[in-house]
Amino acid sequence: MKDLGQTQFFKVDKESVEAKDILTKVYEALRERGYNPVNQIVGYIMSGDPTFITSHNNARSLIMKVERDELVEELLEEYIRSKGWE
Repeated sequence: MKDLGQTQFFKVDKESVEAKDILTKVYEALRERGYNPVNQIVGYIMSGDPTFITSHNNARSLIMKVERDELVEELLEEYIRSKGWE
């Protein structure tokens, strides 16, 4: 018989998602469809409206796997690195 006084744990391994990889894929999908990727990604980050992102190559689903603040953080970190400010 199980000890009912102990809490059981159920763990689901979340898929590891890198903001940088997702931004790259979304950027390419937007470019392939003829959109201005910068404008579209900024629109999504500012509004949270996923329709700014094309569904081409599953880009819309991908970008929604990452919190918008994580996307901003990744973009800012990359900008800082590109300027050599680190």
